[in-house]
Amino acid sequence: MKTLQVIAITIMIIGAINWGLIGLFDFDLVATIFGGMSAIGSKIVYILVGVSGLISIKTLVDLIDDEK
Repeated sequence: MKTLQVIAITIMIIGAINWGLIGLFDFDLVATIFGGMSAIGSKIVYILVGVSGLISIKTLVDLIDDEK
């Protein structure tokens, strides 16, 4: 499970950097790499970032539980 959590956090970091670029420079790196927001590659990356966020909820809960 730890490997999955590490992968999820890594993908989330990529997504966060992409959102930072969008916010700061109006530049979507994922869309640029894969040929637009509606390109299948972009959609796959966006879906992976979303799923990674859901997986990371468990990581957050585990961290909170470790604090108790």
